[in-house]
Amino acid sequence: MLGTLVNPRNLVRSFKRILKSAGLPKLRFHDLRHTHATLMLRQGEHPKIVSERLGHSNIRITMDTYSHVLPNMQQEAVERFEKMFLEDEEK
Repeated sequence: MLGTLVNPRNLVRSFKRILKSAGLPKLRFHDLRHTHATLMLRQGEHPKIVSERLGHSNIRITMDTYSHVLPNMQQEAVERFEKMFLEDEEK
């Protein structure tokens, strides 16, 4: 029925059925949340935005949980800063 609450058990059962019919491996419904956050961070989305989307009370929770997927974060920051600095120097 439209407008009624979704029973979590039914949602999980439907999710498992869809995975099976699509020939995909078993995963938890919650894994979709982790995948979403990981993909956003990898595409360069600001961690604060990801944190807000996940409903974390602060950005530290997000970074503690997901920073391992961004091992090159420091190096990339240095490269962006260097590029900006060199572009300003050329002007």
